[in-house]
Amino acid sequence: QVQLVESGGGLVQAGGSLRLSCEVSVRIFSVAAMGWYRQAPGKQRELVAVISSIGLTNYADSVKGRFTISRDNAKNTVSLQMSSLNPEDTAVYYCNYRLATMTWWGQGTQVTVSS
Repeated sequence: QVQLVESGGGLVQAGGSLRLSCEVSVRIFSVAAMGWYRQAPGKQRELVAVISSIGLTNYADSVKGRFTISRDNAKNTVSLQMSSLNPEDTAVYYCNYRLATMTWWGQGTQVTVSS
């Protein structure tokens, strides 16, 4: 059983910053790929950023240069530092754990950016 718990969402003004964290309760963490996805109202869930087991990262074009994903294998956590936020970043953000063909999702955390 894998449990992912996100935290750090909230309301922020445009131009502001937020840091999301995801703690994963699982025996095998360091070899898993971790990611952050988001879903805005009326839109499909989309990739925000992913980080591989060896620390390779990939970002959606819309967040490159503004968001940074990181992981701490000693604490089974993955974080997303978000800066220069704009109203288009408003969404529910989901943490994702992927190991081989298996994937698990957190419950999501709301990020709202006011203009």
